[in-house]
Amino acid sequence: MLDFLISFAARGLTQASWGTWLVYMLIATQLTIFTVTLYLHRSQTHRGVDFHPVLAHFFRFWSWLTTGMVTKEWVAIHRKHHAKVETAEDPHSPQVHGIKKVFWDGVSLYRDAAENFDDMDKYGRGTPDDWLERHLYGKHPYWGPTLLAVVMLLLFGSVGIAMWAIQMIWIPFWAAGFVNGLGHWWGYRNFESADTSTNLSPWGVWIGGEELHNNHHAFPSSAKFALRKWEFDIGWAAICLFEKLGLAKVLRVAPTLDIRPNMHLPDTETVKALLAHRFHVMSDYFRGVIVPTLRENTSASLKALPRKLRRALGNGGRWLDAASRERMVAFTEQCPKLRTVCEFRARLAALTERNGRNADGMLDALKEWCREAEATGIRTLADFAARLKGYRVAEHH
Repeated sequence: MLDFLISFAARGLTQASWGTWLVYMLIATQLTIFTVTLYLHRSQTHRGVDFHPVLAHFFRFWSWLTTGMVTKEWVAIHRKHHAKVETAEDPHSPQVHGIKKVFWDGVSLYRDAAENFDDMDKYGRGTPDDWLERHLYGKHPYWGPTLLAVVMLLLFGSVGIAMWAIQMIWIPFWAAGFVNGLGHWWGYRNFESADTSTNLSPWGVWIGGEELHNNHHAFPSSAKFALRKWEFDIGWAAICLFEKLGLAKVLRVAPTLDIRPNMHLPDTETVKALLAHRFHVMSDYFRGVIVPTLRENTSASLKALPRKLRRALGNGGRWLDAASRERMVAFTEQCPKLRTVCEFRARLAALTERNGRNADGMLDALKEWCREAEATGIRTLADFAARLKGYRVAEHH
């Protein structure tokens, strides 16, 4: 009996080897990641994909069991993040709370946000509200992790408690810390979105595709996060597999930009594309107009412009402090061509931020912008204007 108790305390009922432990942890943690990115994020929050009721409920159960997160709370907090991004009301912006706070203590920010019941009702609409949610998943969120701890202890003994602890910190670290923190701090940007979001890696594998955070902020309702040929989103691969099995239905993906050749004037299709792809357009402008202008300039002082300030030319210095913004403006004043292309960038950005209620007025303003851009005599600006005229939203097949 004593030998049995010692053996049970060490390895539980399964008496599993370390290889089994590793396989279990890999499967369990990645399943939790998929639950967050596929169900909580892409389906419940942004309505980019619907899952079969059986699969959707499995995701709900697994989220309750392994994280203790309430669907309505998670959805409401993330929707508010998008609605109030990079402002004082953003629940977890590194620009507001600091990168150290978001990275290491994102859980406390989540808990503070969840205590705002008005926000939970406002931003959490449309989430599950059945008997199980009201009496178990939502009412007793910590019963799930407690049950998991008991099961892990029975199956794996004392090692199981250590494995349970890893599961408990998995989402707080990789989602609340890594994506919410570094995903607004470090990485590359495909789109000049109205925030500081970045792509942490072009291959979204380890965090279910959430590594492509800038792509997601550019097109929040898209069920697919990989938007460049060299990018990969494992979450989208899973969605495609579920769709083939009849377990998922894709509702929205990011629109594709098409370019019509030899367009003499922009038209209503151009306006639609400008609004749908406003972040794409501004990124194209930075790469195709501002960057070449910087490279052409021979001013030693302008070439000494720090990389951070050079990048800030792509968004007008939106995220710079007052001193850095003044320095950036002072540099642009040294080069009339650079000053001109930056002024045209600002005008184009103002156009893309208009709503579609006055399409005719926007079209007239776009025609004027293209005409004046071509009249500047700046080749890169004129080429961009000519290309912009042919923009349209491609049809999905």
